[in-house]
Amino acid sequence: MILRLALCVGMFCGSAIAAQTDPATAAIERLQAAGRSLDAAESAPDPVGALVRTIHAYETGMDAMGDGLRAAATREAQLTQALVVQEAEIARFLMVLQAAEAAPPVFTVTHPAGPVGAARAQMLIAEIKPVLSERAAELRIALDELRSLQRAQGQAADVLQQALTGGERARAMLATVMSERTDLPVHFVEDPVRTAILVSSVDTLDGFVDGLSQIAAQPIAPYPGDASGRKGALDLPVEGEMQQAGDEDGVIVLARARALVTSPVSATIRYRGPLLDMGNAVILEPQPDMLIVIAGLREVLGRAGDVISAGTPIGFMGGNAPEIGTILSLSGDATGTLHSEALYMEVREGGRPVDPATWFRTDKDG
Repeated sequence: MILRLALCVGMFCGSAIAAQTDPATAAIERLQAAGRSLDAAESAPDPVGALVRTIHAYETGMDAMGDGLRAAATREAQLTQALVVQEAEIARFLMVLQAAEAAPPVFTVTHPAGPVGAARAQMLIAEIKPVLSERAAELRIALDELRSLQRAQGQAADVLQQALTGGERARAMLATVMSERTDLPVHFVEDPVRTAILVSSVDTLDGFVDGLSQIAAQPIAPYPGDASGRKGALDLPVEGEMQQAGDEDGVIVLARARALVTSPVSATIRYRGPLLDMGNAVILEPQPDMLIVIAGLREVLGRAGDVISAGTPIGFMGGNAPEIGTILSLSGDATGTLHSEALYMEVREGGRPVDPATWFRTDKDG
């Protein structure tokens, strides 16, 4: 009886409650690290790069927090169930063991099997004690993990509120730094009057693209860039899921609200501002006769004529930062809720649209 219980407890402990890494705690640490990097960003040698890294840390930390809390809830339920099941088994085992240990010395004489049976019983108890100690240690680890999970879930709301506030602060700081930036090469000087006339006089993207040369107050110098070597390897300008845009010539990237949008390639900013019914847009020229149209932004950064490198911030997605309750939701996958904003992207070569998938890496590409 004692041996059967010990084996049962041992097998169940080993299979059900081995300690695991707590993903919610890891996400909390990531968001707290993002807060520390934000405090240091303003005085960093490269504040733009520091703020970009900070914003990305907040964005990935938010995603990790949602995933971590869902995983933590699942793990907590597994641990609780395992401990409840084992509680009854261990209680029965302890009752038998304690009864045997409390028996008076006469037990060795009155054992039904006599002295030999008594000796065997004592040997069995001596063999089982280390097993029980080992399982008790495993239980302590499981209880520690359970307390850690519960502690992380209790911290989550406060950490998320700090992260949401810190993320908005980082975006505001980045917008300010970008507006004051004077260290970028300038490829041409924009004529604001011609730009306004072009914007108001066309009603199609084709017409706007055809008239882009009109916005330069000075002739556009030959651009030495060549993106052809990166064809098929460009990262999306914002983290998200790329989908076909219906009857349009481009694609839609579903992204989280307020996400940072960056240039996927070194390019000249040919235009930035409102565009038709597409919201705010940035049009990039990576090389002669090639344009990348990125539209649907809430805010745009940079100036027309600037030459920027890959990864340079060009704007932010629209929408509102997710509610804490949405991130804390433990039911299912919240990706569809968090990725609520649509970014339109189109690539043109020689004035004609081409399939953006020929230039950009997608999830399917790995």
